[in-house]
Amino acid sequence: MIHVNESAENYLETILILSKEHPVVRSVDIAEELGFKKSSVSVAMKNLREKQHITVSKEGFITLTDSGRAIAEMIYERHELLSDWLTRLGVDPKVAVEDACRIEHVISAESFEAIKRHIGMKGTKQESGK
Repeated sequence: MIHVNESAENYLETILILSKEHPVVRSVDIAEELGFKKSSVSVAMKNLREKQHITVSKEGFITLTDSGRAIAEMIYERHELLSDWLTRLGVDPKVAVEDACRIEHVISAESFEAIKRHIGMKGTKQESGK
């Protein structure tokens, strides 16, 4: 897996989420979603384009490349699973989402896969006990 910094991961994840909600994604949409200045987003998009994680059409529509999508989906999966898991453990949902957002960038693939296996096993045991 290609490693990118936390900021780039957040931008890629945001593009993925927005692309599920909107027919096209533009820098202004990302700026609005993240609460950032459009100029900051433009710099980030230039960097992601140079690293070939996104393409930008002449109309300004942003699309994830295969590498960008792979990173975005990995981060999104981590975010969803970790925030759900923390909420199930009794953590306030708002805190769970904030913590998951921090954890998703630093957790190793090995530890994340172990958590996934653990949650999967617990889910299976609970279902068979019903």
